[in-house]
Amino acid sequence: HGFDGSLAEVEKIYEIAVNGSEDEKISAATILCGASLTRGWNVQVPQLAGVLMPICEVFGSCAPKVSWTLKTGEEISPHAVFSNAFTLLLKLWKFHQPPLEHVMGDVTPVGTQLTPEYLLLVRNSQLASPGSSLKDQSNSNRLSRLSNPSSTEPIFLDSFPKLTLWLRQHQACIASTLSGLVPGTPVYQIFDGLLNMMFKKINRGGQSLTPATSGSSNSSGGGTEDSSLRLKLPAWDILEAVPFVLDAALTACAHGRLSPRELATGLKDLADFLPASLATIVSYFSAEVTRGLWKPAFMNGTDWPSPAANLSVVEQQINQILAATGVDVPSLAAGASSPATLPLPLAALVSLTITYKLDRATERFLNLIGPALNALGAGCPWPCMPIISSLWAQKAKRWSDFLVFSASRTVFHHNSDAVVQLLRVCFTSTLGLNSSPISNNGGVGALLGHGFGSHFSGGISPVAPGILYLRVHRSVRNVMFMTEEILSLLMHSVKDIASHELPADKVEKLKKTKYGLRYGQVSLAAAMTRVKLAASLGASLVWITGGLSLVQSLIKEALPSWFISVHGWEPDVGGGSGGMIAMLGGYALAYFAVLSGTFAWGVDSASPASKRRPHVLRVHLEFMASALEGKISLGCNRATWRAYVSGFVSLMVACTPTWMREVDVEVMKSLSKGLRQWDEEELALALLGIGGVGAMGAAAELIIDSGPEVR
Repeated sequence: HGFDGSLAEVEKIYEIAVNGSEDEKISAATILCGASLTRGWNVQVPQLAGVLMPICEVFGSCAPKVSWTLKTGEEISPHAVFSNAFTLLLKLWKFHQPPLEHVMGDVTPVGTQLTPEYLLLVRNSQLASPGSSLKDQSNSNRLSRLSNPSSTEPIFLDSFPKLTLWLRQHQACIASTLSGLVPGTPVYQIFDGLLNMMFKKINRGGQSLTPATSGSSNSSGGGTEDSSLRLKLPAWDILEAVPFVLDAALTACAHGRLSPRELATGLKDLADFLPASLATIVSYFSAEVTRGLWKPAFMNGTDWPSPAANLSVVEQQINQILAATGVDVPSLAAGASSPATLPLPLAALVSLTITYKLDRATERFLNLIGPALNALGAGCPWPCMPIISSLWAQKAKRWSDFLVFSASRTVFHHNSDAVVQLLRVCFTSTLGLNSSPISNNGGVGALLGHGFGSHFSGGISPVAPGILYLRVHRSVRNVMFMTEEILSLLMHSVKDIASHELPADKVEKLKKTKYGLRYGQVSLAAAMTRVKLAASLGASLVWITGGLSLVQSLIKEALPSWFISVHGWEPDVGGGSGGMIAMLGGYALAYFAVLSGTFAWGVDSASPASKRRPHVLRVHLEFMASALEGKISLGCNRATWRAYVSGFVSLMVACTPTWMREVDVEVMKSLSKGLRQWDEEELALALLGIGGVGAMGAAAELIIDSGPEVR
């Protein structure tokens, strides 16, 4: 009957997939996985993962002895059901990210710790959460019955031994080269059968892809038929042998026993036989590219496909996209005269992808390989990504703009100066301090743009700098250096704001006019508005780039280091508007620090991350108290330091009083004493006033010592 995709209908189909006959199981699971891939159900990812894992475990353990024919004539087997479910599960897991991100960068970027264990942990937490709404709780309970119709008990990865075994093999493949294939074992027999199936012509010619075991690997045509019979095995068993098959095939290609075309054809035959093997293909090739042990493949059009037809055009368009955004990279095509090469595993993966037809049937498989291919190309030396984009642009011209834009993002992975330029453009565009075609008068619209195609420059649609940074920040190799760069750009932006709003000649003229003070206050207010905007942008960039760890590093290490150091940008207090610039700089840093903290911890204690807040705040406030007592020598301008301390404390008193209640009372007393030395009695009293019962005595002493003006 017709399938409407409702949750009630899904429940019925899943019960059939678990409890029905063999034919009914295959039919029901096929409908369930196919609908998940095509309909885009509005289901939470962790709960959907909990549904897919038992499907993968069950149908991956079934031999393809039974098939089911759809009305369209398509024949469905357990391998097809498993491959659909497994492919969807990998997409939920962000499968393509780990290999490169475990190797590159000092700090793991935000949001990449999405593992199967984590998905199940979140799923179990959602079901056990007592605070969810009745509607959410009802949906959670119904979805839990999909993954286990008989109960709403938590699900753990140990419940799926076959999936767990594959995950261990996947992780081992990333960690080290392959070993452990022993002739005569069941895994070896499957390995031998897969090679015979993939490379029939070579086997019929008497050649062997495994010289160390040539006696057992050589097969005739009859042997190939026998191997196909031996491969009527569960999908999990086949996947266990696939890494060894890939290693043997790639080694044979590297030593000339297998041509690049034969390698690509064999890989396609393997993927057609068991589409789920694409996951292992991606895993193995990604790991081998990262290891860098293979010789390069020359993309000359003879052995491997050639990008020469449009490579120069792609590189030119990349330059134009970056220039239109405001980033100038002197020479991206410095090695244009050298032959185009790719690492051998990457060349094999690219060749495999371009053998696929662009139709609905192969879309989900290309969606699995595509992100991994993009991540690998970005991590390889320039111009690997333009080469990949050129090859795919030849195959799918309608994707050309997207492919070129994807290649342009990898520039920031290889060129740290380009990252700094992009950050600078983010500041100048947001503050309205440049003449970019997309900046206009500044603000969020200038930072994030108004949609693609809203502005054109020389035939190229400029990408708003904020949008571009959101797409490239994960490609930054050294995340820690970004804090210093953002901090430096923030302070230079303050100087530009002051020069724009409070130029020295204007300040001197205002002093001599009747209403000079009033106009000066208006200019200062306008400057402060822009300073707050710059600080909020800086805090957003720090949070987006490195998350909680980078914010804590900023407050514990980067800011104290900045105050201790001497900075060339700071003007003398007595020169023109120099004192005003120094003061604005201090307030900018105060807003920058507090906003960064609120992004990471929140203003209250509701977030789990807030548990780390007391330690970080204590370290920072102890630094401030020590500097106020003269125990630490500062290199920054005194006006900057004073504005920072008073601004930071004022913001915490007004906006985050919960923070101060977590601080040691003795530290608060030291801060309060330093503020009193600056004649900031009201702020010192307000600081102690939010410190809770422990600070009441110190507050009373301050009131008594300060006299009637405070009372």
